Formats: sequence, structure tokens, C-alpha cells
Amino acid sequence: MALKITLKPGEKMIVGGAVLKNGGSTAHLVVENKVPVLRERDIIGESGATTPCRRIYFVLQLMYIDDDKLLEHHNVYWRLARELVEAVPKAADLVEPISQQVLAGDYYKAMKAARKLIDYEQEVTRRVPQSL
Repeated sequence: MALKITLKPGEKMIVGGAVLKNGGSTAHLVVENKVPVLRERDIIGESGATTPCRRIYFVLQLMYIDDDKLLEHHNVYWRLARELVEAVPKAADLVEPISQQVLAGDYYKAMKAARKLIDYEQEVTRRVPQSL
């Protein structure tokens, strides 16, 4: 089944590891084979991976788009997940479905599940007084 994508002017995306940037007008694309595709709104750059949960998302993103270093990315994911759960045991309920998707090799679904982890992290940090 083909994936139909509409890109806004200037919007970026990753297709099969290549970063593409749309020109000055709307573009309609059809991806006809199975290849990793990430829209700009789903991409976190390395400089944006500034919190524990965002780093987990970033390494999941690398698993999805970078097959060549998959074992390395897996090792980083499991270390980050373990460190997070040790520091914040309540996060285990959110990390578990992500880990299940990683074990199943469905990195896109793992990324989607990790969005809930990032939301949780943002909510927790909002509750912490800024004066600490």
C-alpha cells in the first residue's frame, strides 16, 4: 500500500535516511515501497534531545532510520530506559510498551509510544517549582 504525503513549502522529511526539503510550493509525494519515512514534526535532532525522555525518543528515531548501527542504538536504548526507570520508577508503565515495540522491531510504533513518555516528562517538570 502506497503512502501519500503532502509537504508544505519548506517542510523537511527523512526518507530512507535521506533528508529532503520541499521547495517553495506544496508537493504531493507517493512512497510506493517500504522505507522509513519521518515528517519534520516527528523528527528530533540531536541538539533537541535535551532530556532523558527526548534522548530515548532520539535513539528510537535512529533505530528507525539507521539500520547500519542498529545494535549500537539498541544498546543505547536499553541503557537509557534502565536509567530512566531506576530514577523514576513510575515511568516503567510508559517504558514497557516502548520496549515491547523495540523487541518486535517496530521502531515507528516505539517512537509513537515514546511521545507519551515525553508528555509525561513535560507534565512532571511543570509541577516542579522553578526555584529548586
